[in-house]
Amino acid sequence: MKITNNSSIHYIGCDDTDLDLFENQYIVPEGMAYNSYLIEDEKIAITDTVDARKSDEWQANLNAALNGRQPDYLVVHHLEPDHSANIGWVMDTFAGCKIVCSAKAAAFLPQFFGTDFAGRVITVKEGDTLSLGAHTLQFIMAPMVHWPEVMVSYESSEKVLFAADAFGKFGALCNETDDWACEARRYYFNIVGKYGGPVQTLLKKTAALDIQTICPLHGPVLKENLGYYIHLYQTWSAYQPETKGVFIAYASLHGNTAKAAEELATMLEAKGEKVAISDLSHADIAECVEDAFRYDRMVLCASSYDGGVMPLMRDFLCHLSDKTYQKRTVVLIENGTWAPSAARTMRTMLEGMKEITILDKVVTIKTSLTDDSRAALKELADAL
Repeated sequence: MKITNNSSIHYIGCDDTDLDLFENQYIVPEGMAYNSYLIEDEKIAITDTVDARKSDEWQANLNAALNGRQPDYLVVHHLEPDHSANIGWVMDTFAGCKIVCSAKAAAFLPQFFGTDFAGRVITVKEGDTLSLGAHTLQFIMAPMVHWPEVMVSYESSEKVLFAADAFGKFGALCNETDDWACEARRYYFNIVGKYGGPVQTLLKKTAALDIQTICPLHGPVLKENLGYYIHLYQTWSAYQPETKGVFIAYASLHGNTAKAAEELATMLEAKGEKVAISDLSHADIAECVEDAFRYDRMVLCASSYDGGVMPLMRDFLCHLSDKTYQKRTVVLIENGTWAPSAARTMRTMLEGMKEITILDKVVTIKTSLTDDSRAALKELADAL
């Protein structure tokens, strides 16, 4: 399949609709796409391979696209196994093929394959080019987007950016919907989101390029309205809120804390606020991380537990810390029958994060809501 009608660039990737957990931790109900491309010219270049789960299908796709020709280069933008599992097979099958990669990727090759493919690796640096004939690849280093060996490349004749994991999303292509941002956002903040600074650097490097098509390693090829996708990446990587609204995350032992969270949500909605609410006992934690970054304000509502906070809330805050949560306003609601401790614990964890404004007003519930604690919730809603 060509990426455009007149393109010499073929899509040879695979859908994995049977995968339930990406990276063995992220729920992917719509599966996953492993993208790979072949550039057909005087010289032929493969860009990346796919996960071992789809090796047979990918090898068949590659052979069909080659139509009897031999590839000259395998360009490795990212060495993570879901993109590199077939490198050894390519090198065994096509004796004349050479790997093109960053110096850091070359150093990692023996860790993955037990060999450095001596004499068959071309290392490239920032600004280097590779001519295939009418097509030329310009290499742009993108360390920590989201591994240190990552690079992207720009093909100047068709104005295509091979973007590695940037602009990727969860979901198989056969299950693609019009709402790109939903699963792209969840993918970004959980996979790449810790590395906003490196993403910003990459966006600056590519800003001067005339990009007409973005070919990521996951998700659909992007061809239209590229400003929309780039704007979202600018917002996300700068840790700026995307949506004005309130995300409420709660961890409730026996249901009383949940009632407080739900009543606060109703109060805020009555004031015209956009509200998202999640029960940490049942929600996909990756979606909760996504919503925490999406909105400009967050309410944490939790039961006290063993002199601290309910473990589900502590785990959620650890996820946010790992992904460098910042530049948000946070409100705390705690529940405790005899010695409320949740707010103190949550505050301590939040204070270790960057540019977090914690409102001084804390609502403390003693077991269940009363007229006084409801009144405090109303004041909190006003403050928010």
